[in-house]
Amino acid sequence: MRATQIAQIRGQSARFRLVLAASLVIVSGLATALELDGVKLPERARIGPDGSAVVLNGAGVRQQAVFRIYVAALYLPSRNSDGEAILGQDRPRRLALHFLRGVKAKQFNETTNEALRETLTSEERRPLESRMNQLNDFLAKMPDIVEGTEIYIDYLPKTGTVISINGKEQRRIPGADFNKALMRIWLGDRPRDPKLKQAMLGAL
Repeated sequence: MRATQIAQIRGQSARFRLVLAASLVIVSGLATALELDGVKLPERARIGPDGSAVVLNGAGVRQQAVFRIYVAALYLPSRNSDGEAILGQDRPRRLALHFLRGVKAKQFNETTNEALRETLTSEERRPLESRMNQLNDFLAKMPDIVEGTEIYIDYLPKTGTVISINGKEQRRIPGADFNKALMRIWLGDRPRDPKLKQAMLGAL
């Protein structure tokens, strides 16, 4: 084999290695879109039995006083910066909560119910009463949250709200209206944490 042919083969091989390395960097970048407080958030996820594809819309940290409680990440079929539009769509979505510290189950139950009272009027709560009782039953039986716990609140059309802890399904509550009411805690016009809402809408 001539020296020029050998040089050409070596050059092609080097270019192939560079292209492969660049591809691996791109794939790695797509796998993890964001890292907050040590929590790595994937850019994409699949939810539900049919594996509906959702993308990271935005994420932020829930903070109370000086304590950073959890990283919240919102996943949607396509990115959207309008909270009311998101709540009005009958499409799959996920709210992922990654806890940065331990929280007593009783405290989590009380703060969730307090948030619902603040974000919903009595007229809005009335048709949801039986399903709110289902949520309260789940919260009452829930163990204390330890640092590193992941809670997923998924909405699946025709199924409703699916709550999972560390990848294991815990409770299903039917109705798009129930999920819309629950998600108002984070995305409604009176959210508990306006800064966190803006972060999840991709505004920060």
